Amino acid sequence: MAIAAVVDVTRLDDGWILAPERYDPRRRHAKHGGPRLADIVHVFREQIDATKAPASQRFLVLDTGDARGGIIRTTKASCDGPAIGSTKKRIFPGQVIISRLRPYLRQIAWVDHGLLGRETSSLELLCSTEFFVLDSKDGASIAFLVPFLLSSDVQSILAASQEGGHHPRFNERTLKALPIPAPVLERRAELSVQVEHAVNQARQAFGAIGDSIETVAQLVKAEPVS
Repeated sequence: MAIAAVVDVTRLDDGWILAPERYDPRRRHAKHGGPRLADIVHVFREQIDATKAPASQRFLVLDTGDARGGIIRTTKASCDGPAIGSTKKRIFPGQVIISRLRPYLRQIAWVDHGLLGRETSSLELLCSTEFFVLDSKDGASIAFLVPFLLSSDVQSILAASQEGGHHPRFNERTLKALPIPAPVLERRAELSVQVEHAVNQARQAFGAIGDSIETVAQLVKAEPVS
């Protein structure tokens, strides 16, 4: 069924945006009253330019494909400053990242401390500029935002908000305007603990699998040549 919306010219978004996706009525859910995402987080914007990154510093760079369904999983090795390529965003454990590109891919994750592995004092985390990086305003955990952002209602809003044909994206304004239901906020601490525990368990499982792969590699290497 076709979807139509009538918008007075005085109500067009800043810049006289005429893209029909901008006025999709399915996006109106994000305009309800009550607490919004912007009330509990700010969008972290610190970036690093590859041309100014110190060669002595080690970085782990995450692409959008490294975050999926709440968890970050990457097989990338750390690199030095000049090797990070284009401009990247800094991220820190405790933040939540969500890709603005192709929201249907659900590239959302809580950034856990275990991601740093044994290099906690020498490794910095970076991510693609396609990510919005969310940081808690009050210092309390925002891990609960992972299941919230992955919920069907929010996913429907983000899907209706994407603009562009070849590389569809949603904008920061849409994200910050998402209303957070009161029952979700009431259970914020409990949900955050659940998410953190689940991600930490997954990190341990990834590590155990990696250790098994390394063990097999060493066994194969040690096998005498017949």
